[in-house]
Amino acid sequence: MGGVKGLILCGGSGTRLRPITYYFQKSMIPIGPRQRPLLEYILRLLKFHGITELLLLVDYKHEQIVNYFDDGSRFNVRISYVKDEPSLKGTAGSILNAYKMGAISSDETLLVYYGDILTNLNIKELLNYHERKKALATVALALGFSVRVGLADLDDDGRIHKFIEKPILEKPVSIGIVVLNGEVLRIMEQIKGEGSEFDLMRDVIPYLIGSEMLVYGYLSNTLWYDVGSVEAYEKLDPKFVEESFSYLFG
Repeated sequence: MGGVKGLILCGGSGTRLRPITYYFQKSMIPIGPRQRPLLEYILRLLKFHGITELLLLVDYKHEQIVNYFDDGSRFNVRISYVKDEPSLKGTAGSILNAYKMGAISSDETLLVYYGDILTNLNIKELLNYHERKKALATVALALGFSVRVGLADLDDDGRIHKFIEKPILEKPVSIGIVVLNGEVLRIMEQIKGEGSEFDLMRDVIPYLIGSEMLVYGYLSNTLWYDVGSVEAYEKLDPKFVEESFSYLFG
């Protein structure tokens, strides 16, 4: 799609994946029977849906990423890199730093993808939806998220009336993919506070909504999986990965 740049957030140290991330950048952990890096699945998904201009926002163990993907020509995409700035922490901080470095501009459409998410979301449909709605930002959402802990219903005395183990939420949840019109970059510049931590979903999206700007949710029943913890990584079945994503390697 013309004018769309893929931004992949892959600079985090992956504390929830330790001790694995003492040795691997979290987006480089091997998955599936092919033992390819998680990030390769992300790149191939974006390429499959026509996004070939990619910017990787890197930091911790970024050499592993650069050494494996280089300029992207092996995957028929064009990859550039921006290393995170310590004074601009958080996901929005990484994006704002890339803007300040001139790697992205306010006249582009940005497809922001969190680097620890595995999904087969139809990116083309998401972008078309964003364009149809003339949205400033569109957040990809999914139903059926299962909370990984039990939920207790207590009375005033502390007695449990009901207990549900790992309940499924009825509300849509974010799956770690957001489309932004480039003008959001200028807004981010204006609202960045004095604190070092600046987060896309905690700070920027709520500000846009609170300012009554056009923020939409794209709801789908897509397959998605957060690989960002040791528990989740251990439960990721290689056979499931192969059956769900082999089309990306055709």
